[in-house]
Amino acid sequence: MMTEISLNILDVAQNSVRAEAGLIEISVVADTKKDRLAVTIKDDGCGMSEEQVRNVTDPFFTTRTTRKIGLGIPFFKQSAEITGGSFEIKSELGKGTVTEAVYVLSSIDRMPVGDMTQTIHSLVTMNTHIDFVYTYEVDDKSFTLDTREFKEILGSSDFDNPEVSGFIMDFLRENHSEVSPLAK
Repeated sequence: MMTEISLNILDVAQNSVRAEAGLIEISVVADTKKDRLAVTIKDDGCGMSEEQVRNVTDPFFTTRTTRKIGLGIPFFKQSAEITGGSFEIKSELGKGTVTEAVYVLSSIDRMPVGDMTQTIHSLVTMNTHIDFVYTYEVDDKSFTLDTREFKEILGSSDFDNPEVSGFIMDFLRENHSEVSPLAK
């Protein structure tokens, strides 16, 4: 099992990359009054058939040819449900996939959120051909990183350039700390 929610997000986002998504939207939304942490990953990739959606939470089902098991989605589902939360995945061929894991925030069984700054930074700087929209929200404070805006300002998607990469990391760190990061 993955040890942090951020690693589950990284795994699912990598599925979106393999699905040739042009836009991946990731949101992490905590509502302390409702004792809820919702993680949503949405992409416009190739999507899955109804059969694939039915089987995607089975650890012995995978569409990958490099191995015979796929544990990422089943572990993500289990990590949410063990807290008393829920898990849902919707997909349509040619349109993309939406994955949502909802955790009971105060559950002793909820794994730490982990290093979202590093996770998002890695996704953005290692997949410069894909647009990302990342929203992080805790109660009434939030911020959004939208790589389309960065591309407009920079005139390019040179996110793997050390100066640009550093700027993105600083942007994420500063905004996470202002929003009040979730307890790791």
